[in-house]
Amino acid sequence: MKTLRPLLFAAIAAVTLYACSTVPLTGRSQLSLVSDDQINPAAAASYKELLSSPSTKVVTSGTDAQRVKRIGGQLAVAIEKYLNANGYANQYSFAWEFNLIQSPEINAWCMPGGKVAVYSGLLPVAQSDAGLAVVMGHEIGHAIARHSAERMSQQLALQAGGTAVGAATGSKSAATQAIVGQLYGVGGQLALLKYSRAQETEADRLGLTFMAMAGYDPRQAVAFWQRMAAQNKGGSPPEFLSTHPSDATRIANLQSLVPEALKYYKGK
Repeated sequence: MKTLRPLLFAAIAAVTLYACSTVPLTGRSQLSLVSDDQINPAAAASYKELLSSPSTKVVTSGTDAQRVKRIGGQLAVAIEKYLNANGYANQYSFAWEFNLIQSPEINAWCMPGGKVAVYSGLLPVAQSDAGLAVVMGHEIGHAIARHSAERMSQQLALQAGGTAVGAATGSKSAATQAIVGQLYGVGGQLALLKYSRAQETEADRLGLTFMAMAGYDPRQAVAFWQRMAAQNKGGSPPEFLSTHPSDATRIANLQSLVPEALKYYKGK
């Protein structure tokens, strides 16, 4: 196995050496093999297709739909202002959309390029505008940090590493190749799961700051995620096998991040 490592590292290094970018606010360096020009049009098309599907009921009027658009608009203005003021103006292109979807799911998401959906099942848990800002800010944080593109880039790098492993073991027995492939696959998948948890924590940090910039108290995030934890009655897998932090870990992380976000909070 030791003789395989240099080849594996060389293959991954070859594609990552020149393909890094920096996440706004956190300053983290990330692998960037997929551009916005490649991913945003596909995301926009998928978003349009979802909204126009007969099985999707988009709420276009009423107080709740207006709340989603208003809070989303406030977050977008604050985020654009931050990006412009910190040298990211030419690095991002957002065509913001905020829609409420009628569904019992307690969920929300943001596609690359700023396409946001909030499910009506989330509203009772959110309880307030600040609660909605917590979730929407978090989901937008994924888009600002380009986590979808980063995951695609990680898969490309893993494929490059897998190719190197295959070449290095090509002369070995079928049994040896199977063992090495299994070890590489398991290791790679667990690495991605761990990285996904890191992305969730980064999105929490970005979301807290963005909601504070938009005039929402970031301290409300702790209470919101406590309510979300109470919804998790079916249990969850061990944290090391999960793409999300455990409820307790997330809440503890949020409590440690709130002081930083409060520096941007001016109130309404």
